[in-house]
Amino acid sequence: SMANAPEDDAPNRYSRTERTTYSRYSRDANSSGSSLPSNTLEKRIEELERELAKERQENARLMKMAQDKEELIGKLKEEIDLLNR
Repeated sequence: SMANAPEDDAPNRYSRTERTTYSRYSRDANSSGSSLPSNTLEKRIEELERELAKERQENARLMKMAQDKEELIGKLKEEIDLLNR
């Protein structure tokens, strides 16, 4: 679980950087008469961030399940070895 922590940080940093860049472009576009209001874009960004958070949570859950199964497989292999002796 600790090994996954840096991975989790990287997308968060990228997301913040992307958001800052996106906001800057959004402001520039609005000043030159963009057809999409910035609050519509901000709502969409928030919606996508919520979706991303849910997907990350599901990914963490699946990774934990896979790790638990790997541990069980290892224990069962050891038990099989003991029984074969």
